[in-house]
Amino acid sequence: MIKKRPQITLYITVVFLFLFSCQKKKEVSIAAPTKTKAQVETLIIIADRFYDNKNFDSAFYYYNKVKSVCNPITDSENYVSTLNRIADIQEIKDDFSGSEATITEAFPYLKYVKNPKHAWNSYTGLGVIYVNLNEYKLALFYFNKALSLKTSAWRKASAKNNIAFVYTLQNRHAEAIKIFDNLLKSEGATKFTEDYAAALNNIGYCYFKTNNPKAISYLDKALKLRIKIKDETGLGSSYYYLSQYYDKINLPVAKKYMILGYEKYTNANQVDGRLAALKLLINHSNNNELKKYSLLYIKINDSITEVRQRVKNQFAKIKYDSKKEKEENLKLKAHKAENELQLERQKNRNIISYILIALSLILIVILYFYLTSKGNREKIEATYKSETRIAKKLHDELANDIYHTMAFAENRNLSVVENKEQLLINLDAIYSRTRDISKENSAVITNEKYTFYLKEMISGFNTPNINLLLSDIESVPWNEIEKNKKITIYRILQELLVNMKKHSNATLVGINFKKTDKSVIINYTDNGKGIDINNMIFKNGLYNVENRILSIKGEIDIDTEPNKGFKVFIKFPL
Repeated sequence: MIKKRPQITLYITVVFLFLFSCQKKKEVSIAAPTKTKAQVETLIIIADRFYDNKNFDSAFYYYNKVKSVCNPITDSENYVSTLNRIADIQEIKDDFSGSEATITEAFPYLKYVKNPKHAWNSYTGLGVIYVNLNEYKLALFYFNKALSLKTSAWRKASAKNNIAFVYTLQNRHAEAIKIFDNLLKSEGATKFTEDYAAALNNIGYCYFKTNNPKAISYLDKALKLRIKIKDETGLGSSYYYLSQYYDKINLPVAKKYMILGYEKYTNANQVDGRLAALKLLINHSNNNELKKYSLLYIKINDSITEVRQRVKNQFAKIKYDSKKEKEENLKLKAHKAENELQLERQKNRNIISYILIALSLILIVILYFYLTSKGNREKIEATYKSETRIAKKLHDELANDIYHTMAFAENRNLSVVENKEQLLINLDAIYSRTRDISKENSAVITNEKYTFYLKEMISGFNTPNINLLLSDIESVPWNEIEKNKKITIYRILQELLVNMKKHSNATLVGINFKKTDKSVIINYTDNGKGIDINNMIFKNGLYNVENRILSIKGEIDIDTEPNKGFKVFIKFPL
């Protein structure tokens, strides 16, 4: 016993070192921080450039990429300011509910932000959204939160102006006048001409609503400033207020301002302003003019509803794609870390194996078989998976049918014509299923007869209940395409058609082939029940389709909605 103790101690020590090494490696892999600061700043520069040029769709895309890589705690200022910009773009595009959701995402991280201007932007942005949604109490709550922050005189003045503006919407004109009057005397309101003109216009409107003769002087002064600085949106507002002022005292002048207001709002692409101006024109027109303005109002209103919905869908898709990309990147990183950990563990296992080899001839034999079989391992594994898949398919699709057919034959009198015919029908169904499984797993012929066998495979899915249309398959130079690509396309189309037959309940399927200078495009379409793309996860056949097309450096895009069919766009290089 004394002689064996050193060997046992050595073995335990080696195992301990192995486990410790693995644990240490795992901790290092997990603790390693990801540095994204430089990437975030680069993306922000690109996004800001698009934003300044009013290319809001591209700006939204890059700000969304910033959000996906930025650490909200260690880089909170960039994270919060990016969310504010995304929300601002959504508000510009009239996606108010989406803008509200985006800003509220920033609130948990405001406590990490040192510069109060970012919190001011968040509160002000949310207040503006609630003004547009006619939630005036909520708007006042957030404008007052913005006012309470320690910020510059200009931001203080802007917050007060917003509060007073909400008072005008609530018909609290006396309270609004007090705020506007103080603002006009403050440095913050006079810093920017646009803000000063807005304050003049707003106080003039309040005086008008309270029948104060001071109204026209303020409205005229605001108009002159806006003409001077060429503020199209501001001019639309000035003309709109002036048209209301002259409505009861000089209708021709009022109507002139209504038309000018409509024109300025049109130049500034302010749809809500255009609609407001058109409402006034409709109320003060008749006959042909009334018809003209009414039709124009309906056209603009219908158009903006469609545009706003399209913008919401576009922003939602960008967010969905970004989220999916982020999740895939995280999976890849986790998979890479796991592989590294597994490699390290394998390395340590080999070290232990080499030590134990010296102690036992049996381990030498095992090592010999391990080294000689290593080259065939992947092939054996692939064969095993294929056999398992075929066995499962035979069990799932044939076993029950065969059992029921056998039971039918045992328990029924086969001399009766109806029973005999039913037995033949059951056997024919089993034969068809067996033939389909055989075709799915048979070798793909890739010689000059490839087109013939591809068409034969596709036509095999044409049944009395499924009408399959195939077009322009001959336009593709299949003889010039690599063998591997032909096999991949064959299997992809087979997977799609099997999926269609099993799950989609389609009655019409179209497959179109098209050759371009450097690639081949395949469009698959069916009128089946489709899939909810927001909850779609690639599994089984669809997962295989994606992996296969990526393996030949191709592209795939799936377009589907519940009850609206299933479309697949496939493109791969020649």
